[in-house]
Amino acid sequence: MNGILNVYKEAGWTSFDVVAKLRGILKTKKIGHGGTLDPQVTGVLPVAVGKATRLLEYMEEAGKVYEGEVTIGYSTETEDAEGKVIETTSVPLTLSEKEIDEAIRLFVGEIQQIPPMYSAVKVKGKRLYEYARAGEIVERPARNVTIKSFVRTSPVTFENECARFTFRVACSKGTYIRTLAVDLSAALGYAGHMSKLQRTAANGLQIDKALTLEEIEAFVLDDKLTEILQPKEVAVSDLPRIDVTDEQAAAVRVGKKFEETEFGELCEAKRFAFFYQNKLIAVYMKHPEKPGILKPNKVIN
Repeated sequence: MNGILNVYKEAGWTSFDVVAKLRGILKTKKIGHGGTLDPQVTGVLPVAVGKATRLLEYMEEAGKVYEGEVTIGYSTETEDAEGKVIETTSVPLTLSEKEIDEAIRLFVGEIQQIPPMYSAVKVKGKRLYEYARAGEIVERPARNVTIKSFVRTSPVTFENECARFTFRVACSKGTYIRTLAVDLSAALGYAGHMSKLQRTAANGLQIDKALTLEEIEAFVLDDKLTEILQPKEVAVSDLPRIDVTDEQAAAVRVGKKFEETEFGELCEAKRFAFFYQNKLIAVYMKHPEKPGILKPNKVIN
């Protein structure tokens, strides 16, 4: 039993809850998820089973796509709809969609974010949410993230001195969509928060093909798990692919280093998925100390 499951995480479950439940359904301990979702967030949760768990690090680092809603007019301590309101700012009906779209464009590309206090980021050995629950505010280091695309997907509506609209964003690992909503609102001059969120894609897995735990259990009971268990190659769908020859494949299996020029002109990526006869056999990376050299990051048996 080896492969990737496209799980639909329902609201109220932690990502760890999903993995724990699947261990019981599949009767195996070798399971891990490819990117945490907050309990209130729904959507695609890639889950690796069996030997595919060796590829979890690539699943976690892959880009993700989210769809959600921004509410401008008040902010919360958790930066989402679950938290206590901490600031309100009346939003005039004159706030235009053009202003919002212009502000959105400022956040496309590489940006810096300060992680929210209610997050699992560690500072001095403790999770930020542990400080937050104790009523402590600590300095949080800014981190670079990449917003590949960010667009408004609905008209702006006004109600109770608040403005709301939906959005779609494609982003790198480590991006806090909650913080993106707060920072966008601040750029417009108002308090705001993320009022809804769903992950619609990850590792090439789409939400319209995602299965609930109940649906997965039904496949298992009918002895049809293989129908929904996707190949391990899904885990590296975000990495540039290099197809190798017979001779190169033999060298890969013993961990040989290669000159980049052997594969033509490579893109700016740091890691590459090596395929042989349409099967993943290794992930190679640019050598950190020797320019122009590729070294094995992980060889797959």
